[in-house]
Amino acid sequence: MSGRAALRVGNQIRLDERLHTVVGLSGTLVRLADEAGRASLVLLAHLLATEGFEFLGQRDGSPVVAPFALLDTVPPQEAEKAAAWERHLLELESGRQSGVGAGAGPRPEYDPAVHTLDERIAAKAAELNTLGWTVSARTVERMRARYRDQGVWGLVDHRKTRLSSPTGRADERVVAAVADVLAGQLEESTGTRGRVRRRVEALLAERHGAGVVPMPSKTTFYRLVEAVGTGTHAFGSAASRRSHARRPEGMFTPSEACRPGELVQIDTTPLDVLVILEDGVNGRPELTIAVDAQRTPRVPQRPLVPLDRRPGQGAVRVRRGGAHGALRPC
Repeated sequence: MSGRAALRVGNQIRLDERLHTVVGLSGTLVRLADEAGRASLVLLAHLLATEGFEFLGQRDGSPVVAPFALLDTVPPQEAEKAAAWERHLLELESGRQSGVGAGAGPRPEYDPAVHTLDERIAAKAAELNTLGWTVSARTVERMRARYRDQGVWGLVDHRKTRLSSPTGRADERVVAAVADVLAGQLEESTGTRGRVRRRVEALLAERHGAGVVPMPSKTTFYRLVEAVGTGTHAFGSAASRRSHARRPEGMFTPSEACRPGELVQIDTTPLDVLVILEDGVNGRPELTIAVDAQRTPRVPQRPLVPLDRRPGQGAVRVRRGGAHGALRPC
């Protein structure tokens, strides 16, 4: 293995003059599957020290797993269009239409054995235009590249997935001035929105010059103040406003999980009961449960185990109980 290559699930290696695919990693154990589908389990140190071991990297043409959680946020019409693009691009690559039986041959204009990639792209662009799409060969090439790099998510029109801003289309300079004015009146008595407007006008004139930044109408400005000051008690109790401002920042940042198993919250608690353990000795058990952000709560196959204070034991149990069979450690 050369350079700083890292062994990951999906990588291919050559071992004992046979091609293997990494299908699972667990600590120092590597689970491999050869071209015939036979599985084997080897220690990572032994694998790297074996004569004839060769790291081949990611398999060419490996499909990109779509971020299904993000696809759920796409409007249905855009999701259907992305799926249609995927069907056309798959036919462009293989010549075969989706949903057609395995025995059916490729359509003549998309047969890779007869036509070059450029010819197939031109034929696909012409076909899409006959279907009412307005695309060029260059557009098909761009969508093909995006599908190769990002999967179905790359085929989505991201103009339709942009999140709206609480401040709308307000001038960023006005938004910044409103935020600074609201922050500056922390130690003052509660004022009015009119006072905030006057101070914002003065601050904009100081920063950018008089009349350079246009002020929105009163109604629009007050809505902007409400949006910027949400949760700060800007026009409520002064005591509440100061107490809120002195709170420490949160310890955690928002996390986003796109696939099952990507974000799992684990909790282990001892139970105040005595049970007979597997070895016949009485002891206190622990209950471990895992909550997957993308799935329903999962209880491991053996949720009740003897009390164990060693660090990380709860996580080990959840990993063993919740892992897929092909990835479960022996």
